[in-house]
Amino acid sequence: MKTTTRIAAIASLAAAPVFSNPIDQIRPDAPELAPYGAMSIGVQTLSMVNPDQIDVVSITDDNVPLYDRPITLEIWYPSSTAVKERGTYSATLRDGASVVTLTGRAQRDAPPATSQRYPLIVISHGYPGNRYLMSHLGENLASKGYVTVAIDHTDSTYSDQAAIGSTLLNRPADQRFVIDYLAQLDTPLGRIIDTNVVGVIGYSMGGYGALVFAGAGVTEAATEYSWGTPNGLLARHLAGSEEHEALIDPRVRATIAIGPWGRNAGLWDAGSMAGLRIPTLLMAGSSDDVSVYEAIRTIFDEATGIDRHLLTFEYANHNAAAPIPAPVESWQPVETLDFIPFEHYADAVWDTVRMNNVAQHFATAFFDLHLKNDVSKQPYLALIPNGADGVIALDENAEPTEDHTFWTGFAPRTTNGLRFETKLKGE
Repeated sequence: MKTTTRIAAIASLAAAPVFSNPIDQIRPDAPELAPYGAMSIGVQTLSMVNPDQIDVVSITDDNVPLYDRPITLEIWYPSSTAVKERGTYSATLRDGASVVTLTGRAQRDAPPATSQRYPLIVISHGYPGNRYLMSHLGENLASKGYVTVAIDHTDSTYSDQAAIGSTLLNRPADQRFVIDYLAQLDTPLGRIIDTNVVGVIGYSMGGYGALVFAGAGVTEAATEYSWGTPNGLLARHLAGSEEHEALIDPRVRATIAIGPWGRNAGLWDAGSMAGLRIPTLLMAGSSDDVSVYEAIRTIFDEATGIDRHLLTFEYANHNAAAPIPAPVESWQPVETLDFIPFEHYADAVWDTVRMNNVAQHFATAFFDLHLKNDVSKQPYLALIPNGADGVIALDENAEPTEDHTFWTGFAPRTTNGLRFETKLKGE
């Protein structure tokens, strides 16, 4: 009987359609909160401008020009219609030229579910990146009752990557502008967004922006770097300054920073990092040599003003958790890059879908707790530090005993290589 069932299952899989570059895969060994939620998902693309912004790329010694800064958003949201077919996205690859098709579960321009308002989560890509780089999180969290919005940050996408000084200045400002813009959006979609309850997810330079936005102003030395924002303009985000204080938004209740870049380059010190003022979940690979894992651990240690967590993927590098699985087209070399685009998305040790699933699980628990006040998610974050040390101890009714320390939500044998550490405010 078992053999017959298995043959039938294999035949069913063989007959199933093959989709281009799926972003929504959930492995059978995914932790409990990783699968998509019960809600259908819609998606819309919005383009806008932030007027009269400093054009960092065009600055000269005696001229600081202004321009209308373009921003494009991909917005996922709970929809009132049942899923009929898979949705597609046209996304530019790391080479800045090749356009590929991604597939997921969101339906383009589907009507929003209007029965309630949903917390907002802002998603901010790396340098370079684009609004599809963490689309797996965008879709997944939207299916669980959030509106998620991923930003194309001008001067920082695959197609328009420019001097890093623009990214340093604009990341947190873009995140704040998007929240303000959506708060005034008088459309069916705008009316379901609760912009008074907001979370932020940032990867790499997006993580830098998220931490600055959450209260970690930069050091004075960072405002003077020759490779940074010219003319001392990064002083806008200087720790303790009036301008930085005005940037910080009380609507933002929690932030996730994945491989955040900046502590490794001296953009923060212990004093400025202590300025963080909302619960923070850090995710990183222990072999990250871009943002540097030891520097990310330093962020974790120095953020003494908040409760915070650090999720570590042992032996993973900078691509831990955040990027979508490498599109199949990225596996081939291109003339415009001295590396294969695949390397921008993938990790040499960890399967990307596995990391995505773990990130989805913890993001769900973290945001449900802090944005929805769902205290039932607290046990998913109250874990012993080393997943491999967990002990399964159940009574005759399969209930945990006092000796049970295995991670909540994970199946046996699925926590090796993972660490989850917590420090409370003041520690």
